[in-house]
Amino acid sequence: MRFLAVLLIGSVSTVSVALRAQDAHSAMEKRGAMVMGFDQELTVHHFLLFKDGGAIDVGVKDASNAKDRDAIRSHLPHIAMMFGEGNFDAPMLVHDSTNVPGTKEMAARKKDIRFQYVETPGGGRVDISTTEPRALAAVHAFLKFQIADHKTGDPTIITSR
Repeated sequence: MRFLAVLLIGSVSTVSVALRAQDAHSAMEKRGAMVMGFDQELTVHHFLLFKDGGAIDVGVKDASNAKDRDAIRSHLPHIAMMFGEGNFDAPMLVHDSTNVPGTKEMAARKKDIRFQYVETPGGGRVDISTTEPRALAAVHAFLKFQIADHKTGDPTIITSR
């Protein structure tokens, strides 16, 4: 009987942790929709790590969703401009944190990093590039955090473009 009680308590605890994580992700998606201006459930984010930087790629799941596609195309050029100026307020709002990995170093090294918006069929992409080693490490830290927090399942290995 004691074993069953321990097993039940352990199961309840595991379920409780999973529900809290699900609630936190749901809250992040709600903040994301407010900050980004498009439905997080109808779009997909990808964060890619490259030897010279990386990319933030956002697109609609359904090609006929012009509303969210256009909102992505409005949001990402603004993000590329803000990031280029060293302003990382948007990810801090989305992730409800003042300590998003990599952002302080990227802001400090903004002159060494290039953020370029590219329109894609489903939305858009921000290409990030740098040759400065500390800026590159910060970009990779930022993108790895995004992969984990958005639960994209994107690889965290560094590849060529």
